[in-house]
Amino acid sequence: MRLLIYNTAMASEDYYQILGISKTASADEIKKAYRKLALQYHPDRNKGKEAEGKFKEVTKAYEVLSDASKRQTYDQFGAAAFEQGGPSGQGAGGPFGGGNPFGGQQGSPFTYTYTTNGGPQAQGFDFGGGGFSDPFEIFEQFFGGGNPFGRAQQRRTTYSLTISFMEAVNGVTKRVELAGKTQTIKIPAGVDNGSRIRFGEYDVVVDVAADKRFKREGYDIVSEQEISYAQAALGDTIEIETVQDRIKIKVPAGTQPETVIRLRGKGVKMIRGSGHGDHYVRIKIVIPKNLSVRQKELLKEFDSSKKQGWF
Repeated sequence: MRLLIYNTAMASEDYYQILGISKTASADEIKKAYRKLALQYHPDRNKGKEAEGKFKEVTKAYEVLSDASKRQTYDQFGAAAFEQGGPSGQGAGGPFGGGNPFGGQQGSPFTYTYTTNGGPQAQGFDFGGGGFSDPFEIFEQFFGGGNPFGRAQQRRTTYSLTISFMEAVNGVTKRVELAGKTQTIKIPAGVDNGSRIRFGEYDVVVDVAADKRFKREGYDIVSEQEISYAQAALGDTIEIETVQDRIKIKVPAGTQPETVIRLRGKGVKMIRGSGHGDHYVRIKIVIPKNLSVRQKELLKEFDSSKKQGWF
């Protein structure tokens, strides 16, 4: 049995700085910042010495800033509004009249006891000092479906599995060690970074390694393709690598830098259904650094002709 204990007083902290966002950040920006940090520091995925504390810290900041009323209170009074007695100078109970704007026992620290197996009943939260909800609830919207870390009555052990970019795109079968036993798990095609797979009595969270050739946006793929100045000006047929195969496409004459060509249906297979995303090719025009004398002469002639209005 592994036991994680979170226990900290509500110190005066800069919640915006903790999440790495500005004070004018939108709700979506707050959510994205928390998602990134929570996935990075969750103790089931990060075994670093400071991971537990950082996870608790970013969760506390998110719980305040993601709630409009709590955020307004924080912006006015700071973290002190969530401590026993509220901000100084407001009298007993601070501006909320009861010492605690969200109810509960005064002065209670942020505490939680959590087990990752089906052992003894985990302690609940005692939120007298701030009224925060279960920090694991937020993972429901990130992973889809239920909480990957479980409730006290349906707790599931969570493992992390790293696979390559192409393994995520095409699917793969992996032999992994779960609870001391070597087992075979099938990863379906189309999973993405942070996807959660239910495997028997366990949950497996997928980490997808980056690929230097492709960038993924949902089920779509984005890549860059370099072409020469002549190819851009005159047009050409070039070969493009996609996550499915290599195909030939036509580059129209007069193609400009940063032009994006859409390859319909050449993206990632959708987990639900039979469709695929698209592949977007961003054109990069390579300007030659070393030109021959003749090449320079031709370019000068071309430039001169443009100035005289021949084209």
